[in-house]
Amino acid sequence: MAIKYLTFDCYGTLIDWKAGIEESFRKYFALDIPEGNTKIFERYLALEMQEEDTYKPYSDVLRDTSTKLASSLGMDAPAGAGEKFAASITTWASFPDTAATLMRLGERGYKRVILSNIDRQLLEGTIANNNLEVDGFITAQDVKSYKPREGHWLEFLKRYNASRESTLHVANSIYHDIVPACRMKIKTAWVNRYGERLPDGAQPDYIASGLSGLLEILALA
Repeated sequence: MAIKYLTFDCYGTLIDWKAGIEESFRKYFALDIPEGNTKIFERYLALEMQEEDTYKPYSDVLRDTSTKLASSLGMDAPAGAGEKFAASITTWASFPDTAATLMRLGERGYKRVILSNIDRQLLEGTIANNNLEVDGFITAQDVKSYKPREGHWLEFLKRYNASRESTLHVANSIYHDIVPACRMKIKTAWVNRYGERLPDGAQPDYIASGLSGLLEILALA
């Protein structure tokens, strides 16, 4: 069956999640760590996974993860730093190929739906600030759970009356997106934004280094 629906992870796939986390953390927590140091991003990811074990608003996840990260680095968080960090997510920039590729995919007739571990208001701000052209979105706030749980995909299939066979899920995160989508028998395209090694056992159907590579993939799918 031909691909009709494209579901996207947002942060890390459409938005440069790594740069957003590092830049905002340095700004609001007044942390002097050289650019390119991986300490912030890697520690942040590990702490955020713990915060998403049970559902709470993603703004709380951002706040709590950033303040715990500061503590793990031996810092005292400035007053309000966690809240400012959380609010900054709407200003995080998209990758250079994101907006143009989404537009071209729409011109080709694909339905583009974001499935994101975030709150609706924050995602709406991100979409508006980065001029992202999409046909809809489903958030953790809608399903009251975080990927890699299956709630986002189940809600998508129901809401859009879509089939698994006509859907391609596009994402950077192996853990949050590629593994659970594959388990649900949904085709996947791994967008390897940060030059990572494909973990053993992960089997995306397609691999691209950027979102623009999706145009070639779909021409051959």
